[in-house]
Amino acid sequence: MNLFPELKNKYTKDTMNAREAQRLAEFIAFGPVVFQTARIMLDTGIMDMLRDSDNGMTIAEVADKSGLSIYAAKCLLEASLCIGIVLVNPETDRFRISKTGWFLITDPAVRVNINFNHDVNYLGWFNLEEALKDGKPAGLKTLGDWPTVYEGLSSLPKRIQDSWFGFDHFYSDNSFDQALEIVFSNKPKTLLDVGGNTGRWALRCVGYNKDVNVTILDLPQQIGMMKENIKGCEGAGRISGLGVNLLDETAEMPSDRKFEAVWMSQFLDCFSEEQVVSILRRAVKVMNNESRLYIMETFWDRQRYEPAALCLTLTSLYFTAIANGNSKMYHSEDMERLVKEAGLEIETIHDGLGQGHSIMVCKRKQYY
Repeated sequence: MNLFPELKNKYTKDTMNAREAQRLAEFIAFGPVVFQTARIMLDTGIMDMLRDSDNGMTIAEVADKSGLSIYAAKCLLEASLCIGIVLVNPETDRFRISKTGWFLITDPAVRVNINFNHDVNYLGWFNLEEALKDGKPAGLKTLGDWPTVYEGLSSLPKRIQDSWFGFDHFYSDNSFDQALEIVFSNKPKTLLDVGGNTGRWALRCVGYNKDVNVTILDLPQQIGMMKENIKGCEGAGRISGLGVNLLDETAEMPSDRKFEAVWMSQFLDCFSEEQVVSILRRAVKVMNNESRLYIMETFWDRQRYEPAALCLTLTSLYFTAIANGNSKMYHSEDMERLVKEAGLEIETIHDGLGQGHSIMVCKRKQYY
């Protein structure tokens, strides 16, 4: 298995002593309450209070300022102490945040992940084992009655919808500036945005290049949301939408013309390997030999830092339990294999974009 250097160092050697390993095992056993304790410490503002205090705070001061009872404040602070997100001065019994607590407060990715897991996934995780065995998103029923989460996005309650889109947009948006330079280095005038969602990438494209016309391909419900989202925005007249369910293998991409660029951002991770090959084969039909297909994904093996790989491999299980039951965050070697099976070849791979994205630049095999 190919891994970037930090991942190789982390994942191929067992460096913990017995006591550290035992603690981690117990940490895992109490994982759900660890998560909820940290989330409540954030949502009640206690973590911010501790950070902003000059000399830390006592349990009584935390209770008074947060509006919680002494009992509640004591339970939270003592649990947080053992979790490792706060520290205590044993002489004054005053609490302050730890380095881990600091990251909980200041790292925007951490907050996005907490909201996503609490609002979208938490109840559904209970059904993960069933989803793994059946290949169906057994946890999705905690949100609604749809075959996949994508059909239900427009119907989700606002808080859940905000957390889902907040998670999706946070990771993609941070890569857009670099991605635009890569895609438009070839100066395409026609771009097919497959899985264009709310149109954020399309708007960036028409703002970046005044000559490009973008066609967004997505589920009919998403196309409706996209049209509302881009209404009145500069360049919106050069964006069109086409509602298609690509899970239907008979559903083709627009075949009346060839596109100079085909864009798939955080899209193929929403499909099984067989479905990825089917979608890419249909994409080949709307390309010519000069066209390029750009696959932007967060491949877990190409992450520079280990925490990113941790987040991505666990996000795979969101796809299992909630999204669709059969997709994942791919290892780049798996995606390369699927790309070749679909009749494409990889021209180059750009790593290190934004929050850990890579872009595979693909072209048609010349025998097509």
